[in-house]
Parts: sequence; structure tokens; C-alpha cells
Amino acid sequence: MNSPARSSYDVVIIGGAIYGSSVAWWLTQMESFDGTVLVVERDPTYTFASTSHTNSCIRQQFSNATNIQVSQFGAEFIRNFRKYMGGSEEVPHLTLQSYGYMYLADTPEFATTLKEAQTIQHSLGAATKHMSRDEIAAAYPFYQLDDIVAGNHNLVNEGYFDGGTMFDWFKRNARANGVEYVHAEVTAITRNGDSVQSVTLNDGTVIACATVVNASGPRAAATAQMAGLDIPVAPRKRYTFIFDAAQPLDRDLPLTIDPSGVHMRSEGKYYLAGCPPDDDLDVAYDDFEFDHSIWENKVWPAIATRIPQFEAIKVINEWVGHYAYNTFDQNALLGRAETCPNFIFVNGFSGHGLQQSPAMGRGIAELIAYGEYRSLDLSAFDVNRTARGQHFLETAVI
Repeated sequence: MNSPARSSYDVVIIGGAIYGSSVAWWLTQMESFDGTVLVVERDPTYTFASTSHTNSCIRQQFSNATNIQVSQFGAEFIRNFRKYMGGSEEVPHLTLQSYGYMYLADTPEFATTLKEAQTIQHSLGAATKHMSRDEIAAAYPFYQLDDIVAGNHNLVNEGYFDGGTMFDWFKRNARANGVEYVHAEVTAITRNGDSVQSVTLNDGTVIACATVVNASGPRAAATAQMAGLDIPVAPRKRYTFIFDAAQPLDRDLPLTIDPSGVHMRSEGKYYLAGCPPDDDLDVAYDDFEFDHSIWENKVWPAIATRIPQFEAIKVINEWVGHYAYNTFDQNALLGRAETCPNFIFVNGFSGHGLQQSPAMGRGIAELIAYGEYRSLDLSAFDVNRTARGQHFLETAVI
């Protein structure tokens, strides 16, 4: 643990992974904001952070217009990463490998849902195509499609990018622009009526603050509870496998969303597959125990059935990470708590976090600096919708 340089900050951000660092960096880009910012991170190695276990993909294939617009800005940010990060030649170019997502529908009902989503996406400029089984077979003859009715696919600004590099530069440039990072854990939050007054660190240090940002990923509920607030976010396990194929495919494998719940895609010369467990339960914050039966019983049968060339494959790496899972409606929870307006949430991304971090981080920085969302209206993600029982409707949740 190291100690903060000051006893008071304008903004204290709890959590320094992708969202804490995105909000911190974006604050340094707001013209009217010249406040002090402290990021408190309990594990600066980020070993168990959701950011470290991400599959680093981005898609425009959502059914809600705001989610689509969030991802469209994300794609623009990735394509113009060096410019956004100040233009220095030290900043790497990020490549967006646009092999796209391929959603496969095995029922007429789901095919209709995909067609409706494609219509919304197309209206906003996305290049998503609604494809018949024959069209999918012509483009990707390695699929076994006997049970498939239709699919959606987009080859423009949708696929894989280097999320780790984006995170590193959020953090690096936030620090270069004056944001302070401290290795510590917030153990208490002090309120006076409807306002947070201070946070207490694990060595007893009390830090006064004007605004607190909850960017603590799967631990969001525990952070909120310290301020007497509730948020429906819990850790959920998600499994990832990297495998080699004895018979590699002759073209890129889109990020294929199989009706079984398993997804798979190209990963350089290898392939990646992932899924939730069948019993998708909330887990403890420190529960990263790996269930090795998932590969044999769920993942391998699904991918070998869908792509017969994957009958002979070998796992070369595997890991389990946590989604910061919004149990209410699986979409982001943003903004000020109604009962404590200087406590701000940026939580509950349910697997969409990395790809949404450019737009969501910018939005939260605007909310702090200007009191409103300016670039893109994110009010539909208002955290207070949970208390009102108002769900954010999104059919394309993986």
C-alpha cells in the first residue's frame, strides 16, 4: 500500500481497472474540469480484474439503439486511438479485426428477433446482414447448419481488438495528466445525509472528497453498501478456452454465437471458445475455482457439432473470470444515486464493459464536469431505474 499525496480530492474513483481508468483519463480531457482525481485500486497487478480476463471484442449487434451508438463510438475510438491519446508516435495504433459476430438462430422466433435487431442496426448505419441458411453456408462452408434457420453477421467495425493496450494507455495517460493512483482498499465511506463526505482506506487514512465514483467491477455492490446504497450487481463466472485445431479453417472464424450458449472465434493461429456455466449463479468475489468438466460436457461437443473440422482439437490455455453481472436487466448502471447525488455509479456491464468503456467513461466524465451527458445521451442507463422497476430492454445479451 502507498499513501495518497493529499487529504482531500475533488473526485475519488474506487477501482482502477478499465472503468476507473477510462473515467479518470476522460476527466483530464474535459475543458472545464481542473479538479484533483484519486484512483484507489486494491490490486495494482489486476490479476483477478474482469479487465484482465476479457476476450476484447466489440460489436454493433445490439437491439437497443443506445447500445449500438455506444459501440459505434467505441469502434471510432479504436480506429483513431492514437489521435485520441494525444497523437504521439509512442501511442500504438489499435487494429480492429473485423471478422464480425455471427448470431445463429435455430428457431423461427429467434430468426425474427435477429431480423428486427438487424433493422434497428441498419437504421443507425451498421452493416449487419440478415442471412439465410444458404447464404451462411456459401460464406462459411465449414459450419454444420442442419438445425439453423437464419443468422446475423456484420463485417464492418465488429470483431477483436487489443483491449489490454487500450487499458494500459487510459491508465498511463491519466497519470501523465495528473491523476493519482494509490494501492489501497476503501474500507468505509462516510455520508452526511444525502452526501458522501469521505472515504477511509485500509490503513485508516481518511480522504475527503466532493464526488465518489464506484468503478469496482464485480465488487460494485460491496462498494455501494459502504455508502448505504444498493445495486444489483454480482460476480458471475465466465469460462474461456484457447484451442488448437488439427484441421485449421481456411478463413477467419467469426465470433459465432451458437444456440447452445457457446461462442467461438479465431484467435490468431488458434481459436477461442467460451460460455457461462449451466448453473449461472452469483459467486464469491474471490471464487475463481475452475470447473474442468465444462470443456468436455459443454464446449467441445457444441463446437465439434457446429464445425465438424473441430472434432480433433487441443486446449492450450484456459481461464475463468467474473462478469460484473447486472441481475436486474444485464445492462450498464450509470449515474448519480438519487438519495446521494455525489455518489456516481459506472457498473453492471455484464460482459459488455471493455467495448463500451470509451463511450461510458466519456459520459461519466461529462456528468462530473458538466452535470450532464453531452456527447451521447446515456440517461437510459440510469442506475435509479432498478428502484423504479424500469428495465432496459436489450435482447442481444451473450
